[in-house]
Amino acid sequence: MARVTESDLEYEGSLLMDPDLMEAVKISPYEKILVANVDNGERFETYAIVGRRGSGVIGLNGATTYKGKVGDRLIIFTFCILTEAELKAHHPLVLVLDEHNKPKGGLR
Repeated sequence: MARVTESDLEYEGSLLMDPDLMEAVKISPYEKILVANVDNGERFETYAIVGRRGSGVIGLNGATTYKGKVGDRLIIFTFCILTEAELKAHHPLVLVLDEHNKPKGGLR
């Protein structure tokens, strides 16, 4: 559960993320993501952009600011398409965060 740390209505769109978090779960800059807001039930699609390294930043930008507020908890999803052979070896990456967007333990 990532926690929203900032919100900028005037930015054109996207979800701003700490690159340390992006790299941990292999989210690429500008990759399409699905976001679920645990606190209000909203879901939205957008893309990830790189924020300040080590900051724990999770920022709603543009129209996404209407889907949540600072302090809300988000689940961020990515998806991939796999062949039957690839599926057998695939393991999803799950990173659990604390209230300051710092990893709690390793990947699950």
